[in-house]
Amino acid sequence: MTRARMTTRVLVALAGVAVSLPAAASAQTDPNAPVAPPSVIDPFDALAPGESVRLSDEKSVTRWANANDPQPIRVAPMASAPQIKRLRYLTEDKLPEVYLVLEGKLDAGGEPWLNIRIPARPNGRTGWVHADALSQLHVVRTQLVIDRAAKRATLYKTGAKVWSARVGIGKQATPTPQGKFWIRERLRGDNKTYGPWAFGTSAYSNLSDWPKGGVVGIHGTNQPGLIPGRPSHGCVRLRNDKIRSLSRLMPIGTPVDIVN
Repeated sequence: MTRARMTTRVLVALAGVAVSLPAAASAQTDPNAPVAPPSVIDPFDALAPGESVRLSDEKSVTRWANANDPQPIRVAPMASAPQIKRLRYLTEDKLPEVYLVLEGKLDAGGEPWLNIRIPARPNGRTGWVHADALSQLHVVRTQLVIDRAAKRATLYKTGAKVWSARVGIGKQATPTPQGKFWIRERLRGDNKTYGPWAFGTSAYSNLSDWPKGGVVGIHGTNQPGLIPGRPSHGCVRLRNDKIRSLSRLMPIGTPVDIVN
């Protein structure tokens, strides 16, 4: 076993028993491919060079990690591929940065790579990092769906609805962005404008002059009468009782699907 493979075994160690994994031939994650179960110990064990495995379905099984090293994020799983950005240790609020992990792949030389979602403008980018650059993979079983047309947020756990609430979203000029995102931060609110709790997401508003770069948050409010509605600059507002209950149910790394 190469040094990289041995290091990867430690980085992706998860509780449970190893199982055989399905391999996908394509370089991009196949949304219909089976996802590696949460009990897997090392997602690279069953792969041959050039093969890949889906690690998150962003519904009932999602894996995420922090950065071990600010290595380059590349457009393809190879050291010679062009660089998109670099990993970073901290979010804008100085908390550990969270990267959602979509796929694992061995390159032609047997080196392990991970396909990640990138928390940065423009929204929606993905890239590849060497597996050594990320920490142990964590697993969440939750998904938050925010329906802008219905002005409703719904939390699912292993596919079952466990929470729902009406929301306030962005104004027409400053919309809440549509797309696939995730929860990066859980923060105490100010018990005023932001209510008792706030979550930082990987989505960015079209207002880059916002404090700390325009991260779209999910938070409470001191104006509950504006919910449901379109009162915000892109953030998702909840009544304070609803953000309190959500804070007990939604862990870091939860995927957030903003639709319609």
